[in-house]
This record gives sequence, C-alpha cells and structure tokens, in this order.
Amino acid sequence: LYLRRVREAVVSTQSTGFDAQRKTFHTQGYAEDPTAYNQSVGTKYVGAVEKAEENQGRTVFEDEKEKRKKRKREHFGDPSDPEGYKGPWAEYVDQVKTSGPTEEQRATLDEWAARKEPKANAKPDENEKTILHIEDSHDYQGRSFLVAPKDGAVNLYNPEPPEKCFLPKKLLHTWDAHNKGVAKVILFPKTGHLMLSCGMDSKIKLWELYGKRRCVRTYSGHAKAVRDIVFNNDGSKFLSASYDRMIKLWDTETGACLSRFTTKKIPYCVQFHPDDDKQNFFVSGMADKKIVGWDINSGEITQEYDRHLGAVNTITFIERNISFVSTSDDKSLRVWDWDIPVDRKHIADPSMHAIPSCSLSASGKWLACQSMDNKISIFATQKLRLNRKKVFKGHMVAGYACQCNFSPDNSYLMSGDADGRCFIWDWKTTKVYKRFKAHDGVCIGCVWLPHETSKIVTCGWDGKIKLWD
Repeated sequence: LYLRRVREAVVSTQSTGFDAQRKTFHTQGYAEDPTAYNQSVGTKYVGAVEKAEENQGRTVFEDEKEKRKKRKREHFGDPSDPEGYKGPWAEYVDQVKTSGPTEEQRATLDEWAARKEPKANAKPDENEKTILHIEDSHDYQGRSFLVAPKDGAVNLYNPEPPEKCFLPKKLLHTWDAHNKGVAKVILFPKTGHLMLSCGMDSKIKLWELYGKRRCVRTYSGHAKAVRDIVFNNDGSKFLSASYDRMIKLWDTETGACLSRFTTKKIPYCVQFHPDDDKQNFFVSGMADKKIVGWDINSGEITQEYDRHLGAVNTITFIERNISFVSTSDDKSLRVWDWDIPVDRKHIADPSMHAIPSCSLSASGKWLACQSMDNKISIFATQKLRLNRKKVFKGHMVAGYACQCNFSPDNSYLMSGDADGRCFIWDWKTTKVYKRFKAHDGVCIGCVWLPHETSKIVTCGWDGKIKLWD
C-alpha cells in the first residue's frame, strides 16, 4: 500500500510539475513560463507560442482525445412481431448503407479501365507501308501474282500429294531475305507457289518459289520483331503477330493493313479458324497465359481460354476443326472445344518439357511436338495420346523454338536445330536419314513444298532463306 501511494505521488508530480513541462517542451516545442507563476497576468508560454495556444497549453500527460460517443441504434421493435422485430441487429441511426468511390476516384478507375481494354481497329500507324518489287504484278489476262502459274512442270492445282518423296541433296537457291534473323516461313495455301517470311527486322516479305524467284512485296508496319504469321484459307489475307503487342490483318495482294488488334500483351502465336464459314474468327496465344478469340468483322473478343499457367506457344486445330490443341511454357498440352473456355483434356507429366512448336501431318492423324529436351514427341490426334514408340532424337533444340514439319506423303519428318543443321528422319523407323548444314546460325524453320517430291525450304537466324532439292 505504501509503495502504491509513493508511485501515485511520483506520477502526479511528473504530470503537473517541472517534468511535465520539460517533456512537453521537448516533444511539442512549448512550455509554461515559470516567471509568470506569481504574476496575475495569466499563463504565458515560451517556445512555440502559436502551437501552445492551438493545443490550449496541454501537456504530454493530458489526454487530448475526446471520448467517443456511443452510436445509437434504431428501435429494436416489438418482440411479439416476428417480422418487424430487429433486436440487437438493428441498424445504426447514422449508418451509410451504400459505399463507392468518389467522383475523382471513379474518373481515375475509368481511365485505367480504358487503357486495359482490348482494342481493335486502332488508329493506323504511320509506319505501315508496302513496297511492290515487281513490275508485272498482273499478267495479260489481268490475273494477279496470287494466281498460281499453270505452265510449269509441276501441276500446282493437283489436290493429291506426291506418291513418293525423296531426300534433298543440293542447294538450289538462296534468298538474302532479312537484315536480321528470319523467324518463320509459310507457303501459300494449296498451291505453294509463293512463300511468306517474317523476320526480326520487323518486316514481312512475299517471295516467288517458281520462275525468277523474286521478292514480290514487302509489308512494313510493326515496330518490333514479328514472331508469327498465318494465311487464311484462300491466301488473300494473312495475320502477323509481333513483339510490339500488335496483331495485324494484311491484304496479301495490295499490302494494305486492314485491321489491328491488341490486348496490351505480347502475342506468341496466331491461327485462323480453318473452316471456310468461320474465316472471320482467329485465336491468338498470349504471353499472359491466355488464348484470346477474336472476330475480325466486329473487332471484339469473342472468347478467352484462361487455364494455362504459362505463356501459350502454339495452337493447332484437330478433329475436323471442332477442337484445338494448345501448348504452353507450363509444360502441358490442353485440348479445347471451339468457343468453350474450359479444357476437356489436360496432358501434363513430370517428364515433359515445354513445347515451343507443333506440326500436324498431312493426313491429320499425327501431331509432332518439338520438345525442349532435344526430341520430337508424337501424339495421335484422335484421342491425343502419346505414341511412345515414335521418338525422334539426334538434334539439339534446347532453348530454341525450332519448327518441325512433315513431308507431303508423311514418309519423312524434318526439323532444324540450334547448330544450323537440318535433320530428316524416316517416319516408320525414326532413324536419321539425312543431316546437313543449312545455315550459319540457328536453323529455325523448315517446310516441304506440297507438290514437290524433294524440295524443301529452310530459314535461319543468319537472315537467309534457302531452297534445297
């Protein structure tokens, strides 16, 4: 009891005496003037006089917080009335039932949402240009260069593939295609008389494969390297996906940029819907793990497939185009039904690696997947099952998205590799039938001409495209 009274006396002395004024002066900057205690002029302060008057001379020991008033609730109601009785759950009298951002916050949110919203048919870019490199763009009958010639040794209009394909042996022609590396080459649909290439110099070029083998047209409009290109069914238009986060639709003949699409993310791959009545739809695999479906006519997003855990690398249509397979950096394959954003099959295994490139056989029965563990895995498209008996090895592709491809008769499988070589395997035995040095840098792409028995096209990071026979 004695110690408690001593403690209370010490606290009382500190809170009202010299110690209280000293601590107040050190924290607040003011204290009472001790020379004015015996004078009748009132309380004077030294130091920050204005702050002392604002705080009414309170010391650090005095509580400046006002006691909170208890909020009042509405009347509880009559307990005998089950519907009208509120009880202890009655609302407060001053309770605000609606909440939301202020007008300034709402304006900021609307501006942020507008920047994030996917855009189509954006403003034309000043850098969108095209150059026609040939004078005879139309023949004497008025047909453009998109029409395949009929006077050649090979019938380019024959829908049937060659009966038997053979291995190429020599170099026929070399195109100095791009100032930087070539990313991909594709052939004109059905006839294959033209070749479209995209490069890291942000340009897209159209080439002749027969006749004089000239550069027909150059398409410029992307600000960064072009990653993927794809023709529609008749070859009159094509899509390009670039690292400048833009997907652009081009007119193949005139070189005009018809539409522009962006989600503010980098598109890794792009693919038209193969059906003739759905040529106004295409899907793009994005770096933000999504597959986005677009409608060219309206310029709007029709569907988002958001189940992958990594960037989407490839999209391949299978099963009469009612579904498609996607591969991703998350080391998995997913099968989707068209316009249904839930995958109906998910293939993932601890032994699997990322698949940066896929190719569908001419028969549509097999899907070749380039794996990052230096092998090509084969999946049957009917139920998408791995064929463990067919594994193609020998090349080195770890870290590179080297493309693989089939011969028109499905008797050979070929692929480039990181050392600039081109490998050709026998489909039945999975043995390497031929390997040759194709490019000085990485041989990133290869494609077999659809109506030729032994002609293939390769492209590499040395900026060249080569034709072999």
